[in-house]
Amino acid sequence: MGLMSGKKVVIFGVANKRSIAWGIAQALQREGAQLALNYQNERMEGSVRKLAADLPADTFLGACDVTVAGDIDRFYDRLGREFGPIDGMVHCIAFAKHEELGGNFVNTSWEGYQLAQQVSAWSLVGLAKGAAPLMEGRQGAMVCLSYYGAEKVVPNYNVMGVAKAALECSTRYLANDLGPRGIRVNAISAGPIKTVSAMGVADFSSLLDNMAQKSPLRRNVDQGDVGNAALFLLSPLAAGVTGQTLYVDAGYSIMGA
Repeated sequence: MGLMSGKKVVIFGVANKRSIAWGIAQALQREGAQLALNYQNERMEGSVRKLAADLPADTFLGACDVTVAGDIDRFYDRLGREFGPIDGMVHCIAFAKHEELGGNFVNTSWEGYQLAQQVSAWSLVGLAKGAAPLMEGRQGAMVCLSYYGAEKVVPNYNVMGVAKAALECSTRYLANDLGPRGIRVNAISAGPIKTVSAMGVADFSSLLDNMAQKSPLRRNVDQGDVGNAALFLLSPLAAGVTGQTLYVDAGYSIMGA
């Protein structure tokens, strides 16, 4: 029996085999969870279906674009009918315009700021609201992904750092709202990982080099590290943990210089 045997978890944001969401999916599947995945649109559907081919046949797939009005409700309506109640929800969605991830933050446009907040922070609220009714009476758990740029200035992270700060704060407010319903909400602040989306940050390679040189473990983390941490937070082992941000960064965040 795996740690998540008999549990159902929906994961938002699986895009390719290098994505952190895929690392989480692999950890959960390894421990017996039945999974549901979303794809943003028809253009992304093919790549997600290829990934799902490596998962059990009962894996659920459905379209959900958090920027499209009504998509979240439509996704959960179908999920409830075809997949049933769920025990976990994983939020791995983030986006900012490329031109906002470089230069000076003071030059951030309103459109860029608004889009980053909608996709990277507000979507957690919308997805949590939709997931909660499917978790009633199941002691459910939700996990989202943050980064150190939410609390400290990271060069070129800019508008995404502000969005991640909002995401972490939303985690605490959601934990307070949903706790009386037996639902836990936590965030993982992962160290820099070489994903397709991360490479959109200017000079991202220097972040990797800096962490490997200065973190206590003298290495970078990978998708497997984050996947195992998410597995813990979603499992009964973390039954008393909510509203927290767990750092999975080889200890980098404890360093003062």
